Amino acid sequence: MGSSSSSYAPRNIYLDVDGKVQKVTSITVIFLFTSFFARTFLQSTAIMVVDPEGAMVSIDPTMPTNSPRAFHINEMKTELTNRLTMLEKRVELEGLKVVEIEKCKNDLKNLREEMSSRGSSRFNCSCKYNLDDGKKVTPRRDVPNYPKYTLSQETIEALKKPTFDVWHWEHNEMLSCLEFMYHDLGLVKELNMNPITLKRWLLAIQENYRNNPFHNFRHCFCVSQMMYGMIHLCNLKEKLTLTDLVILMTTAVCHDLDHPGYNNTYQINARTELAVRYNDISPLENHHCAVAFQIISLPECNIFANVNPDTFKNIRQAIITLILATDMARHGEILECFKQKVKNFDFSNEEHVICLKKVLVKCCDISNEVRPTEVAEPWVDCLLEEYFMQSDREKSEGLPVAPFMDRDKVTKPTAQIGFIKFVLIPMFETVMELFPQIEEIMVQPLRDSRDHYEELKLLEDAMTEMKTTTFTSKF
Repeated sequence: MGSSSSSYAPRNIYLDVDGKVQKVTSITVIFLFTSFFARTFLQSTAIMVVDPEGAMVSIDPTMPTNSPRAFHINEMKTELTNRLTMLEKRVELEGLKVVEIEKCKNDLKNLREEMSSRGSSRFNCSCKYNLDDGKKVTPRRDVPNYPKYTLSQETIEALKKPTFDVWHWEHNEMLSCLEFMYHDLGLVKELNMNPITLKRWLLAIQENYRNNPFHNFRHCFCVSQMMYGMIHLCNLKEKLTLTDLVILMTTAVCHDLDHPGYNNTYQINARTELAVRYNDISPLENHHCAVAFQIISLPECNIFANVNPDTFKNIRQAIITLILATDMARHGEILECFKQKVKNFDFSNEEHVICLKKVLVKCCDISNEVRPTEVAEPWVDCLLEEYFMQSDREKSEGLPVAPFMDRDKVTKPTAQIGFIKFVLIPMFETVMELFPQIEEIMVQPLRDSRDHYEELKLLEDAMTEMKTTTFTSKF
């Protein structure tokens, strides 16, 4: 037992480290040899081992062996070096993998940011569209993250009037106002809409309006708010069905979806993909319809999910008809049709009602001048900015430029006077024949706006004449 146990007893080992002899055990030596720093240790330290007879045995590989009991240090060092090399290679490979993973993460992050940036500034696009690319129609499947605001009674009453100031509201607040309108009119209950689906749909709508100077989500809200106001002002809840009202409101919300900021004339003259796709027939309006029903086709955004198929088919066809009616190229035709019916208008006649709905949508779409001057005038600036953006592009591409869009030829008064006199007032006065109550709150503001811009035009002409006279007198 004594000899057996003694063979496993730790042996004393003396290490000469920088000239100082230190006593350690053989177990410590084994640990040192297996550590990551063994290589450095072997290179810098002279090791002396005491054998059983008390002789000093050198295990420094740089010194000659002086005992048969000397460790085979070279073999041990080689093995240890090989193992360390293998471990270093593994660490290096794993490190490279981590670097590659981080690089991929950064690349993905940069790609997301680039896509987001392109999505928020698509008005600089080259007018190439693809309805099959998924677009931005990828809303969250949980409850949308915009908060629901509790509207004050003052706001609720203001929403029903054309005097509502649309410039004081953030996007989330406008979404909550639209949501309120659908509930207040009874449309959610009538069509058994899921309230959460309504939220998701509105959020998807907002995300699919571009950041154009004029044709943006705030314009969508303006048109929808004006429609809501006309429904109350003209007492349409008693004259039309709730299905008619949901058609009117949904058309107003969707009527300019994904507008690129360049009108149909540009699309056709530039032979864009949209113009080619729709054979030069109302390319923008057809596109707005397509995007609207692309959103509704998503289960999480289908506000008509609980409507029977026949009713949905009728609603869909009606919305398409009304959005297509917003093409100003058809203005004269649609207004003339309404004029022929207004004298003997019959709310039980489907053809009459369809014609009325077209005119109502058109009125709301171009109704900014009905609003107070401080609310309406900024919209003129926005529209001119969008016009100038298009005309500059047309000039650079060698395309025809409309005078009313040319920054070198148009002014704010000249842009508005003809539009108010020959488009807005005749249309609203025709609607006034059916709904006399709109004269004071809608038609009279248009007349005042016309007078305002005519005064500005006189002032502008006087300033121009004075400059011309001054210039002539100098020569």
